[in-house]
Amino acid sequence: MTTCKTTCPYCGVGCGVLADPRGAVRGDDSHPANRGRLCVKGSSLHETLGDHGRLLAPRVDGHRVSWDQAIQAGADAIREAVETHGPGSVGFYLSGQLLTEDYYAANKLAKGFIGTPHVDTNSRLCMSSAVAAHKRAFGADVVPGCYEDLELADLLVLVGSNAAWNHPILFQRMKAAARDGRRVVVIDPRRTATSDLADLHLSLRPGSDALLFNGLLAWLAEQGRLDKNYIDDHCEGFDRALAAARESAPSVAAVAAGCDLDEAEVLRFFQWFAEHDRTVTMFSQGVNQSSSGTDKGNALINCHLATGRVGKPGASPFSITGQPNAMGGREVGGLANTLAAHMDYDEPADRDRVTRFWQSPGLAGGPGYKAVDLFDAVHRGDIKVLWIMATNPAVSLPDNDRVREALERCPTVIVSDCVADTDTAAYARIQLPAAGWGEKDGTVTNSERCISRQRAFLPLAGEAKPDWWIISRMGQALGHGAAFDYQAPVDIFREHAALSAFENDGQRAFDLGGLSRIPAADYDALAPIQWPVNAQHPEGGARLFGDGRFATADHRARFVAISPESPHQRPDADYPLIVNSGRIRDHWHTMTRTGRAARLWQHRAEPFIEVHPDDLARLGLEAGQLGQLDGPWGRFAGRIQSVPEQRRGEVFVPIHWNRQFASDALASRLMGAVVDPVSGQPESKHGVARLTALNTRWEARLLCSPDFPRYWQAEQWARVPLDGCESWWLAGEQTPDWPDWAGRWLGGRPQIEMADARVGRYRAARFHQGRLLALLMVEPAGCAFPDLGWLAGCFARESLSVNERRAILAGRDADQPDIGPVVCSCFQVGQKQIEAAVEAGADSVESLGDKLRCGTNCGSCLPEIRKCLAEPSVTQEAG
Repeated sequence: MTTCKTTCPYCGVGCGVLADPRGAVRGDDSHPANRGRLCVKGSSLHETLGDHGRLLAPRVDGHRVSWDQAIQAGADAIREAVETHGPGSVGFYLSGQLLTEDYYAANKLAKGFIGTPHVDTNSRLCMSSAVAAHKRAFGADVVPGCYEDLELADLLVLVGSNAAWNHPILFQRMKAAARDGRRVVVIDPRRTATSDLADLHLSLRPGSDALLFNGLLAWLAEQGRLDKNYIDDHCEGFDRALAAARESAPSVAAVAAGCDLDEAEVLRFFQWFAEHDRTVTMFSQGVNQSSSGTDKGNALINCHLATGRVGKPGASPFSITGQPNAMGGREVGGLANTLAAHMDYDEPADRDRVTRFWQSPGLAGGPGYKAVDLFDAVHRGDIKVLWIMATNPAVSLPDNDRVREALERCPTVIVSDCVADTDTAAYARIQLPAAGWGEKDGTVTNSERCISRQRAFLPLAGEAKPDWWIISRMGQALGHGAAFDYQAPVDIFREHAALSAFENDGQRAFDLGGLSRIPAADYDALAPIQWPVNAQHPEGGARLFGDGRFATADHRARFVAISPESPHQRPDADYPLIVNSGRIRDHWHTMTRTGRAARLWQHRAEPFIEVHPDDLARLGLEAGQLGQLDGPWGRFAGRIQSVPEQRRGEVFVPIHWNRQFASDALASRLMGAVVDPVSGQPESKHGVARLTALNTRWEARLLCSPDFPRYWQAEQWARVPLDGCESWWLAGEQTPDWPDWAGRWLGGRPQIEMADARVGRYRAARFHQGRLLALLMVEPAGCAFPDLGWLAGCFARESLSVNERRAILAGRDADQPDIGPVVCSCFQVGQKQIEAAVEAGADSVESLGDKLRCGTNCGSCLPEIRKCLAEPSVTQEAG
């Protein structure tokens, strides 16, 4: 029962976690990424564990089978496809949720032994444009800086990054490093929680980032603020890059007009960049998820090269990774256009080197299909077997209906996952139960190149197995036993490290040669370490390229001439609104993990659409009503929210909801399959749509236990897990006869009910032996419902008193305070509690923290707390 040091499985910050097998987690004070702090998702990890909803045994064609039968079924399908249609008829779609050892084994099996190049990863959807920009500029996919640079910088430029919600621990480190003279610029069309840190927010036109940085490069040259010695000594291609910048951005006024910004604010940003040698430009999905994301990345890297600010303390471009092991996947060749150990298909020596090291019978001869192209190939019928590991492409990929159609057409879909029911699993012929967080053992690499251990502290659930074990067994069944005779993750790690050092003359920056013979005991005890780890860097290296020597053949960096392009999906008369998508504070990806923790639902409980108030007025819509976005590829329904921080003519929707949690809230249905021509990354943050009211006459909340049969029917629904029960948020256009329908929806006649036909209100509850089984509350469309927290707690009670039964129909216990919408998820502090404390004299974030504890843990709620301090009644109740 000892505490285990492991790593958080969420974002690319890579926080250290101390996990207690008895069911508690806390931040690891010794881990360099988080220094003991955890965000609300990390601190809720223990609430996501357990066997409920897990895939606990292999299944083939819907039937439970043994592992031997499942592996044989998969091997037979792969062998038949290869023999009949060639190796390219097999595809793999991997995930940044895999550990590096799992990733390595999968790439080795697919590219080296099956011989298919069609191996891609969901990191294509978030990081591949940054990868391509790094390779064009530096010669390798290397983030030059480290987290400390975010604290040392005198100017922080955050581009397309809502770090306050998406990377909250890094955001808190940046916030804690505030000092006199330090400046922060946030560049984002939306004014997000991250803008709370900004001295200057540039709410630029979506897609105009490259124009802004081209303008900066041209202005720096005009003002004589370049580091000409650095350019001459360490770079190539500057003249072409500058000429392209001047052509597209001839003046500050032209940049301001093209970006839809105030000219004085653009000039202020340019001046600050010129004045601060210690500048870090951190960029994320707002840059990457674009049809020109690679060019945007290179446009901002150009400005750093032009001023000599790469790999120096407090001075670097910094790509912040989305997933916990997106970088680890890139290290082992997880992308379709790369080989393991940062080697490439387009280098014959690299292909030969990997072939000889693996003793491969037939290494794939060239790059494979990138994610969107891979699923197009599945749709055409070119891919006969598709093995999907630890990801949910039926939710995340653009032009979503076509992706689902592709999966339906594929003869054999194999899904390795720890979750039984996902949108993707519904298409699986073969389901393989994989180990979940807490059961897995291996390594991950975070955004600053820091390798950390994930360690198992729980027994495997049911018949689940680690991914590396599943892959190895499949390799053995395909006749490659000697190549996949791994006994433990350390065996794979050593091989991975040895390949990185194999015939590496220093040209490849990625080098783990110093760990290639690590003893098993040392691997088990491995402390976080940043690569490279070799003879030159035996303790790892925090920064790279600070000496001006890059990973190109001549060791010189490359400027890239950028001609800015507009997004491909543009609004028109039919679809007048630009749609932006992204994460929210307390959820992650498609909610297969965060959806299990009830408190992570309290901040945003249902799908929503953020709209500027002026657009609402123009469209005749109101905040709080249900709305729908219709685009060329599909529809999204959610609760309309009035958000002045949103740009006019643009809306924002969350990416997390799927058909396990809502009837019609797939953000990917609003995005076309448009990709960056260099990286293949989809333009996932830019769609077009029209917004109208969702025609509903009534809304309801149906509370019941998670295993309660689904008797009800409704046109619109969302499922919200609560602590003790589930809440179904229902809406419809046709008004039923509620007293008649209640018996059907509740699975039997209710014992107590209340009806007010005049206003359209109805409430009913059903009990069994005194215990609450189900509760139905109906209101006219747009009316508010009571807070459901107290009601959820009633489901855990063995019996309820007469007064408590009456209180159920009222929706709340009169003796229980109504805290309002939860603002601080860490300590369950609601808006009404904060407002009451403000009225009682609390006048600062610090005084509220002292009184209520809100904002004192991960800090993600601080912007909302400040909003309550300034405007106590502004924040609208969700729902």
